[in-house]
Order: sequence, then C-alpha cells, then structure tokens
Amino acid sequence: MDTQTGIWFIVGILAVVLVIGAMKNKAELVINFALRGVLGMMSIYFLNLFLAELMPGMRLGYNPITFLTSGILGFPGVAMLYGINFYMLL
Repeated sequence: MDTQTGIWFIVGILAVVLVIGAMKNKAELVINFALRGVLGMMSIYFLNLFLAELMPGMRLGYNPITFLTSGILGFPGVAMLYGINFYMLL
C-alpha cells in the first residue's frame, strides 16, 4: 500500500466515524442532507434538459461528487458546479 492510498483509507475511516456520530444524535441532519442531495440531482437533471439546446457542453454528470456537493451546499452547490463547468468551457 502506497502513502496516498493509506491517506485516503484513513480519511475514509474518519469520515465514516463522523457520519456515525452525526447519525447517532441528529437524524434531522441526515434527512436534510438526503433531501438536498435528491433535490439537487433533480435540478441538475432539469437544468441539463434546459441547457442542452442552448449550450451543449454545459451538461453535468450524475455521480457521487455532484450528489455530495448538492447535498452539502444545496442549490448554491449546484450553481457552483455549473459555474465551474462554464469556466472549463471558456
């Protein structure tokens, strides 16, 4: 196992411990995260439909990174993802 893999393994374990600690006392946090993530993915879907005709390169993918970004940041996170995508098109 190289150093970078070990670092990612430790970060993953720490993230799991933090999630378990958060779920233990705060189920509301998990529900809010899931709702923001699902609504963010739905907004990405509809924005992809709308922007497909205007700018073909502005489509975002549906993956765990976009789900986490929209789940943590909400609609500003979706706007940030589209902003990064627009910047990459320039």
